[in-house]
Amino acid sequence: MAYAPGAVLIAALAVGCSSGTGTGDSATDSKPGAVASSTAPPGKYRTLPEACRSVSPATLKDLLPGSAELPEAQQEKVFDGSPAVTYATDRRVGCRWKAEAPDGARSLFVDFERVVSYDPSVSDDDRAREVYAKKESAADLPSALPGSSTDSGTPDASDSPSATASGKPGKNGDKAAGKSSDPDTGGKTGSDTGDTADTGDSGDGDATENLQPRVLDSLGDSAFLDDLLTRAGSTAQHRTVSVVFRTSNVIVTIQYTAQPALSTEIPDSKELQEKAQALGRKLVDSFSE
Repeated sequence: MAYAPGAVLIAALAVGCSSGTGTGDSATDSKPGAVASSTAPPGKYRTLPEACRSVSPATLKDLLPGSAELPEAQQEKVFDGSPAVTYATDRRVGCRWKAEAPDGARSLFVDFERVVSYDPSVSDDDRAREVYAKKESAADLPSALPGSSTDSGTPDASDSPSATASGKPGKNGDKAAGKSSDPDTGGKTGSDTGDTADTGDSGDGDATENLQPRVLDSLGDSAFLDDLLTRAGSTAQHRTVSVVFRTSNVIVTIQYTAQPALSTEIPDSKELQEKAQALGRKLVDSFSE
């Protein structure tokens, strides 16, 4: 009888330990935070450059013929540019410059868009790829000419849907005359003029430089070039070369326009394309500084 209480106590403790272990396992398994959640990394760029200071005066003098001959006060006004209206300068900024010369007018527009993903499972870079892909698709680029020398490569399909999906026969620089040159619209507002433009094809069968709208493989992470010849009224015409590229989570749009003084002249496609691409390379380099 003296040992009975001790035996009962030992048995009770054994039951208690066994019961406590089971309860602890169940509590651990039921914790909502037991499974770690993954969050996509933020974009590389958290700010944007000052748009109206993104192009140097020396470059503007080259892009805007006639500006160098202006009086100093007028030069400063031209080079200062006109900032685009925006309500979130950490997300989007732009600037426009314009100069007139005896042989015609030139204008330049540069737009910077910093893409931010509000979905924690989608990175800013992936979201920027989607935004860029829509812009390229809206440009409705023609397919590359067989055997031609181009700047295009074979980018990732998610970045360059129209490189394989457009399937359009190679119409040249005026392929969509009348299409809005505003990077936000990407829509068509007029009809094709049917005018011919430089394609780099001399017709003798030699492989020459391709000047048609195309994907570019040496500018940022992804890039394309569009070339539109449009009419203003019945005779006047101007050409706008657009270069759009993505670097990480920032998308940059360059629009370079020339309108000759004589309505019978057609702006030189090659010159505009070369200068627009050269500016694009400078802007890419500025992001890596």
